[in-house]
Amino acid sequence: MIKVLSFGELLWDIIGGKTYIGGAPFNLASHLAKMSVQSTYISSVGKDDLGKRALKIAKNYGLDTEYILTHPNLPTGKVDVFLDEMGNPQYTIHENIAWDEINLQDKLKNELFKKNWHAFCFGTLVQRTKPNRELLYNLALQLNCKYIFYDVNIRQNFYRREWIEHSLKLSNMLKINEDETKILSGLLLGKSVTIEEFCHIISSEYGIEIICITLGKKGSIVYDGKDCFHIEGVKVKVIDTVGAGDSYSAAFLFSFLSGWNPKKCAQFANQVGAFVASQAGAVPVYSNRLKEKINILGNGWKK
Repeated sequence: MIKVLSFGELLWDIIGGKTYIGGAPFNLASHLAKMSVQSTYISSVGKDDLGKRALKIAKNYGLDTEYILTHPNLPTGKVDVFLDEMGNPQYTIHENIAWDEINLQDKLKNELFKKNWHAFCFGTLVQRTKPNRELLYNLALQLNCKYIFYDVNIRQNFYRREWIEHSLKLSNMLKINEDETKILSGLLLGKSVTIEEFCHIISSEYGIEIICITLGKKGSIVYDGKDCFHIEGVKVKVIDTVGAGDSYSAAFLFSFLSGWNPKKCAQFANQVGAFVASQAGAVPVYSNRLKEKINILGNGWKK
């Protein structure tokens, strides 16, 4: 079985007065679990009702919740989400909450170090506190895994050049969206470059083997260490795009670890991301068509 470990925020998105469980790495981990991956998540929630609900939902999604800690003092994270007329989200992310202090004890860390992982996934937002950064970097350096998957996932002003550079140096797979390539081009390269130039430079300077760039309805671009391939988007009626990019990441990683080439992985990831964008919520029930493709991939891996 494919085994993937993810690290990051676990929170509740508040959209139109309603609460939806989320956090980009959590969404990614949840989609992996739906794809029959042994998906383990590291995070922290509060002792409050939202924390208890989060743990229950995570278990129902099929996640291994052993490393989702309960913080004794800080509340479960919340994010106020506003959707524009196109369904695109804007976020107000609250601070001083449980996932800002993921206090993973040495005993639990050592358990993780003893296991074999196919991939380790993380993002940028969780790095806004120093203790989290130190824990994350320690995990990335000591875990026994072949692929380290970094989804830049820039939110508000919660990013710094040094965090992103450190993360890139630790990783060999990168997921980013079109707007973020522009931000990183200015931040890291000091100039505007094409997406193709961006991929070649980032791959060369940081040792990134695979780069996925999502383009919204235009599809995505995947860089395989040598060439860039543009994969056309899948036309759907968009309900909301919350979680669509995270489902893309999960689908790409799942199919890649199952043995597909990057171009084919991106085609599948586009289909999953488009489906999620056509549904309400970040982790909707999959269509029968998607379930069939996932089963085919899973059975191929088992063989």
